[in-house]
Amino acid sequence: MMRWWLAAPLSVLFVLPAWAADRPIDEKAWQEVREVVKQLQARYEKTKDMQADFSQKTKIEGFERPVTSSGKVYIKKPGRLRWDYLDPATEQIYVNQDDVKVYVPEHKQVLVGKLTQMAASKAPLELLQGAAKLDESFEIEPTRGKDRGAGGTPLITLIPKAKEQESSQSLQKIIVEVFPKTYFIRTVSLYEISGNVAVFEFSNLKPNLGLGIEVFDFKTPSDVEVVRAPVLNGP
Repeated sequence: MMRWWLAAPLSVLFVLPAWAADRPIDEKAWQEVREVVKQLQARYEKTKDMQADFSQKTKIEGFERPVTSSGKVYIKKPGRLRWDYLDPATEQIYVNQDDVKVYVPEHKQVLVGKLTQMAASKAPLELLQGAAKLDESFEIEPTRGKDRGAGGTPLITLIPKAKEQESSQSLQKIIVEVFPKTYFIRTVSLYEISGNVAVFEFSNLKPNLGLGIEVFDFKTPSDVEVVRAPVLNGP
């Protein structure tokens, strides 16, 4: 199964629709997005850790059906994340700052690498870990078109900044939807330059549970092979 962290090399060509004739975004839209970003960042500033359920749907041009999966995600400041795929197959991703371990029980392998060397990984993880400081890594703007999020909240478009292009060169943009009352992230849509679109939807969010560090520490079983992850970026 294709995971978001290896989406780039498995992608196929797909042309995204052009912005509606590059029409300018009105000031009201900018004001709405600024307010949403302000509320979102304030919420995540106060969030020390979080547990949530997620579902993922990845659309690939040329394939009739999207690839779907689901599981749980755990986040802890600073820089800790655990991503458990539970259906249709089990897979665990552990992140500690720039270190990444991907455990696939079925294959009895753990893939070990660096986050900065895994092009398709860095931007979404950076978003989940650093939602309180979006403007450090992304240009923020209103999302074009008439689509709105839950409760009529405006959608936010994030464009990776130039300084981030080397590590997130496969990513064109991210569209973020928040819950209307809590301002936690509800959906994240990743649009790759190659054409893949991966949509993550979060539910059953539980912030500030006091998650212990043991939740994020992976201990390699004795019968598991350790493999170095391929470097997805170019030289």
